[in-house]
Amino acid sequence: MSSGVSSFQLTSGAPANTAIERLSAEKPEARIARFERLGLQLFSVANCFITFGRLAGRSNSNGHPISEMEAVFSDYFPLTEDVVLIDDLTQDAELAQLPYVAGAPFIRFYASYPVHDMHGQLVACIRLLDYQPRKLDSTAHLLLADMAVLIQHELALTSVCQQQHELLKQNRYLKREAMIDPLLGTWNKGAIIRSLGLELERCRKAEKPLSLMFVFPDQIELLRRDHGVSGADQILIRMVSRIRSCIRPFDALGRFGEDQFLIVLPGASHLVSFAVAERIRLAVMMHPEPVNQVPTKLTVCTGTVSTDAFPDADPEALVGLAERALLSAKRAGNNSVVQAEPGQPT
Repeated sequence: MSSGVSSFQLTSGAPANTAIERLSAEKPEARIARFERLGLQLFSVANCFITFGRLAGRSNSNGHPISEMEAVFSDYFPLTEDVVLIDDLTQDAELAQLPYVAGAPFIRFYASYPVHDMHGQLVACIRLLDYQPRKLDSTAHLLLADMAVLIQHELALTSVCQQQHELLKQNRYLKREAMIDPLLGTWNKGAIIRSLGLELERCRKAEKPLSLMFVFPDQIELLRRDHGVSGADQILIRMVSRIRSCIRPFDALGRFGEDQFLIVLPGASHLVSFAVAERIRLAVMMHPEPVNQVPTKLTVCTGTVSTDAFPDADPEALVGLAERALLSAKRAGNNSVVQAEPGQPT
């Protein structure tokens, strides 16, 4: 979004990094690695893999070539619904001929336990490898079953977190869209008023001034009468682009009324706000816009107010003061800038 819309965050004070977002941001490999470390400790084996398919290549990053050999060996066995326990691989004529059984690293024990998703579909297997023949007792069988259930729940939680994360992103997008004027891409009235409240509080805490200004295109009613709503809207779109080029990236620009714009200038004194208003006035006046392929001169009236002139004014009072300054600018004629000053008649 362009500068006029990026000036304040659409948050309600809650931390952006929620528990769901943290879980969603965690890499799946990190979650699986936790279970593999747990398996190593529970079963006191040489290695424990949680495999969803091919393992070879997955363990390259740990710098242990033995782990890669173990992964290649594990890939010899497909995912299966069956619980597979091979106490001594050398006692099976076919398995005894496998490279990493017959030769280094001389794997002797292999076990595989299925992991299902919440719908009962096979999705992974727990694989245990060791270099000594061994038997798993009933406690180890129960632990394998418990571990499979824990992995199932972890996978379900991961899926839910991903869905929730997507919903959060969609909700933020929709919330942002609800605060943007669909035609001009500026903040709408509610959003620009909220921006004013937030920025005024920040500036007062930082002991800095804040200014705001109303900008009104002088010829808009004439353009709407002569060229219709569509033609006038095109002029407004181009005028908004001119205004944006004259303000800072963190200034907020909003459509306050049908043809009236409110700009919030945090940190700007009354001198700065007058300079910005003049810059906008000249940018619009010096660049005639094409209307039905005919260059048409346009002008704006601007009313400004600053907290260094009205230090105790709340957002509503500042808006009222800026509106009265705009009204004075209109009465003074097209192409005028008026600043609100203390003691001016209302």
